[in-house]
Amino acid sequence: MDVLDMALDVIDLRSFSNLWYWIALATLWSSVSHWVLGVPHDMIQRARREGGQAQTDVEDLVRININRLLHVIDRGDWMLPGTAAFWLTSLLTLAVWYDVEFAQALLFLAAPMVLVVWVSVRSSRRIMAEGGTGEALLHRLTVHRRIVQVIGMISITITAFYGTWQNINISILN
Repeated sequence: MDVLDMALDVIDLRSFSNLWYWIALATLWSSVSHWVLGVPHDMIQRARREGGQAQTDVEDLVRININRLLHVIDRGDWMLPGTAAFWLTSLLTLAVWYDVEFAQALLFLAAPMVLVVWVSVRSSRRIMAEGGTGEALLHRLTVHRRIVQVIGMISITITAFYGTWQNINISILN
């Protein structure tokens, strides 16, 4: 057995049995649930506690970020959703039709993000309709964060079950 074979036996390069994949999954969901419509959660908490300048900072950040998001969605930047749809369709084809494990792993990372973007657009529209200030804004951001966290928990659970099933099947075949 040469050094490369020994290294590949020790370091498993398959996606669902790779520690780096699970670290990336945890980091992704941690970041997505911390940054609520582009505003760090600690700023929202500080605005709720202190008010004043902290509240103004949150309102400004939310206004900037939701205007930016809605501009991309509403004003014809069709290349972004088209490109995202192309890559998701490509991943889905590789994952399901060709049974490529790497594509399956990426799909488990990317597909829930589509739902997060949809929830973000929906929350942005509600904030714009409500005026986006004061305690109502902080409440809307907290609700949005909890929805994203639930999506993340479901996504991580499904990914963990599928990854375990995949690893068991591969170990049985070997």
